[in-house]
Amino acid sequence: MTVDTDATTRNGSGDPAVESTDLSKQYDTPMGLAHTTMQALKDRIQLHYDLASDYYLNLWGEHIHHGYWATEESKANDSKEVAQINLIRLLLEISGVSSGSRVLDVGCGIGGTSRFLASQLGCTVTGITISTKQVELAKRLTKTEAAKDATDDKVEGEEGPEGYIRLGKGKVRFIELDAEKMGEFFASDAGKFDAVWISEALSHFPNKALFFQNAYKVLRDGGKLALADWFKNEGLDQKQFDDDIKPIEDGMLLPPMCTQADYVNLAKEAGLKLLGGPKDISKDVSKTWDISWSLVQNPSLWAFAFSQGRDGIAFLQAFRAMRRGYANGSFRYAVISFEK
Repeated sequence: MTVDTDATTRNGSGDPAVESTDLSKQYDTPMGLAHTTMQALKDRIQLHYDLASDYYLNLWGEHIHHGYWATEESKANDSKEVAQINLIRLLLEISGVSSGSRVLDVGCGIGGTSRFLASQLGCTVTGITISTKQVELAKRLTKTEAAKDATDDKVEGEEGPEGYIRLGKGKVRFIELDAEKMGEFFASDAGKFDAVWISEALSHFPNKALFFQNAYKVLRDGGKLALADWFKNEGLDQKQFDDDIKPIEDGMLLPPMCTQADYVNLAKEAGLKLLGGPKDISKDVSKTWDISWSLVQNPSLWAFAFSQGRDGIAFLQAFRAMRRGYANGSFRYAVISFEK
């Protein structure tokens, strides 16, 4: 794959309105279209991740979330892979999720965080995702990683009871599940999880209040909810919303975005107590989209996106919208933790 390594330099610090490239101009499409129904949106999200997860893995690696560059030294030296682990560690710090915890990783993607929590902290992790393809990839990657630790007298990488795969001192399993049904699915485990972890997934959920209610159900008393997500800023006027937020909602397949205060209020209404944050780290994660915009300057990727219809092209064009939103301050990123 040929990557346009100069794209970030050319476009990263200039006027956000001129951040398009010759390649993206070839596939220009109107942005900011409204979604039809929430069920149709959910179906499109599932299809998107079924189709695109291999590309995510090839372009971005096993962690499908922002990187966190907290210092100038970090911004100058840390790779995206190191920065992604930095974000996980920040969430651990703000939430107090501890070693050996039983964790429900909601919207687990291809399992990068689930594997980290199992292998590095000895957690027992259940990862759930709406995508069949992501479950397949997560299991394959986990078995490959587990096999590296295999010994002559101990076979690693095989699924054990309840589908768990041993990884380091912990274990992990992956289940295809619509997160809005997790309260019902884990009814027999109500009050038994030490932590619920959700990173950049809740913004996709049409019914966010239901998520917080379900998190409350599955957590034990004293259990933690660790959350990282995208937000719209407070007090946007209509032009700011139309210019910066609507294109992101459109291209990233998001129902109406919330503010950080909205999440705090929904969590409290569900019975959860605010533990840490909201900690706004927008300026320390925005580099993610400079890197991403550079990585997608590949003709074969845009051709594949075009073959998938408007959603594919709108998704790639939304990368530019994300950069513009961060530059203008209308689009925000924060980590928050709660306790039952």
